[in-house]
Amino acid sequence: MPPRKTALLEAADRHIQRTLDPMVSGDVNDSQVKIARFGETFGRHAHGKEDGAILVLRGGIAIGLRDGTVEHRPRSWIEEPVVPMFEPATTLNTGNARSDLTVTELKRL
Repeated sequence: MPPRKTALLEAADRHIQRTLDPMVSGDVNDSQVKIARFGETFGRHAHGKEDGAILVLRGGIAIGLRDGTVEHRPRSWIEEPVVPMFEPATTLNTGNARSDLTVTELKRL
């Protein structure tokens, strides 16, 4: 059976209602492609030993880094950009900084 195709921007516009609430759009081995809308503020956090990649499909983001560490704080610099993230399935959106923005069970597009 061929893989399911998803138009990511259309799916994000239709299904993602809140900023910083990622949804899974696909799986690659032990990693996932997660789609999110970034907001103006997000807490500093780190993902320890987990690597990830971010691709901006629409809009623009800034990622504030602390010098010499992997701690970072992503935020939008225009209204609600749509951002796919490629990272291990175990990676929490808030990394090591649990908060009311932490999503532990992601929905699927």
